[in-house]
Amino acid sequence: MDTPLSTIAVVGLGTMGAGIAEVLLRAGREVIGIDISADAARGAVAAVEASTARAVTRGRITEDERTALLSRFRTSAELGAAATAELVIEVVPESYELKQRVFRELDAIVAPTAILATGTNALSVTRLAAESAHPERVLGLHFFNPAPAMKLVEVVSSVLTAPPAVDAVTALALELGKEPVAVGDRPGFVADGLLFGYLNQAAAMYESNYASREDIDAAMKLGCGLPMGPLALLDLIGIDTARTVLEAMYSASHDRLHAPAPILRQLSEAGLTGRKAGRGFYTYEAAGSAVVVPDALTPAASGGEPVAHGVRSVGVAGSGTMASGIAEVFAKAGYEVVLAARGREKADAAKARIAKSLARSVDKGRLSADARDAALARITPAASLDAFADVDLAVEAVAEDLAVKQQLFGTLDKVCKPGAILATTTSSLPVVACARATSRPRDVIGMHFFNPAPAMKLVEVVRTVLTSDEVHATVRAVTAEIRKHPVDCGDRAGFIVNALLFPYLNNAIKMVEEHYATLDDIDAAMKLGGGYPMGPFELLDVVGLDVSLAIEKVLHAEFRDPGLAPAPLLEHLVAAGCLGRKTGRGFREYARR
Repeated sequence: MDTPLSTIAVVGLGTMGAGIAEVLLRAGREVIGIDISADAARGAVAAVEASTARAVTRGRITEDERTALLSRFRTSAELGAAATAELVIEVVPESYELKQRVFRELDAIVAPTAILATGTNALSVTRLAAESAHPERVLGLHFFNPAPAMKLVEVVSSVLTAPPAVDAVTALALELGKEPVAVGDRPGFVADGLLFGYLNQAAAMYESNYASREDIDAAMKLGCGLPMGPLALLDLIGIDTARTVLEAMYSASHDRLHAPAPILRQLSEAGLTGRKAGRGFYTYEAAGSAVVVPDALTPAASGGEPVAHGVRSVGVAGSGTMASGIAEVFAKAGYEVVLAARGREKADAAKARIAKSLARSVDKGRLSADARDAALARITPAASLDAFADVDLAVEAVAEDLAVKQQLFGTLDKVCKPGAILATTTSSLPVVACARATSRPRDVIGMHFFNPAPAMKLVEVVRTVLTSDEVHATVRAVTAEIRKHPVDCGDRAGFIVNALLFPYLNNAIKMVEEHYATLDDIDAAMKLGGGYPMGPFELLDVVGLDVSLAIEKVLHAEFRDPGLAPAPLLEHLVAAGCLGRKTGRGFREYARR
């Protein structure tokens, strides 16, 4: 198998096959495109012609280079055209029967030294290899869509795969400018194995009417920095494709988190498979279009929400990073802010932290010096909650401890004037438990800001079964006035973001526990294959392993799903005091500051 892999056949010329062909052509390979559909073959050639024409226009290649590239691409409707290929990559539809037939026919066509690669992301490479006369040369080569742009390639070995075959395609991936990640054979591999569980949870959340499709997608984009929301991504991938991947994952794991949400079956069987059909979770301008158009589920334009009483002054309780960040946000938006801490010294220190943050904004040209001075002048430090007597909205940002918060709400109930709104910034505790500590539960609501509050645009607005419509409408309006994006969610563990984020993080830890992949490979897979701004282990160390464990315990206790039980490795690291960056060691080690 010590071949140069200079001639490569691609079987299946849909979107992925055409993209892989283009990547190979740009790397100087001879490419044989094979598809039984003449239209698909013509479409692949047209796609490469259009892409390379754009590259010439942008000065990335010359016209002569384009002509040479196109001359290396030929297409055929017959598998026999692959006879001279040193590597064959099949990307036909996700069907064992179809893929096995392709491999059996290729056995009689290609040379004994040729490598056969499947582009599957859901089916067992081992099972496909077992049907080949030469299983040692069969492996997985999973590109991500769009192949020319996405850097990740998962190289999948079965127990039958010969190491020289793996080495050859790994070297090829590097020559293509990709980042190869070596993984074992299990449904979903690394990136999709983590991604599809998260997508499935989002579909189930939507199906339960917990939150709207728009709010779920906005929450994950704004709260986690993801390029797309989960429901929009399901529409892009194809709801039928997602269901196939999840079925394969569930058959291997028997984890309820992988059991496809019923809505995926309903939409698939109705032909509402996403963008390619013109309708899925959203409705599109036309089949294949990316343009979303309003439908019966599209929320009415905002701006007409009734606000029964105005909010002019805000009290923020706490002296930590979140409290000072929230106070800064309100002050910059023109609200008078009382910042109360346990003692005047802590309150003054919190205001000093805000002054430094505002100074950095001035230095970066994001804020004028006059606006900075005006914002600071609106903040009044206070040594006790008594200073909240006249505020219209009180926001607590103290320790994530229910007893502490309940005691604080009891105090706010006595101090704040009638009609004042009382808000908690909890990320995991029941808001209603805080409300029940007061004599005015109708006035209590959750306002979950994200850290750092001045930069993060999302606020989860959490209403309990006791929260009044008036309070909810007021808080949504205030959230918009401080230039944040409100999303509505009910009072249950994790709200939207943490309920979707932390099971994904927990599953990443389980992959490491099972020795399926390394920390570095998993982080690389999610950044390069999923477009995540940080890999799961980078994020866990930033959030704090103790914080992550606490949230995962709350989720497990609320939903009682065995798949949500915290990974033992996470519990062991927390018990050892390895909490992430703040202690210098978590999943990785960090230099002490």
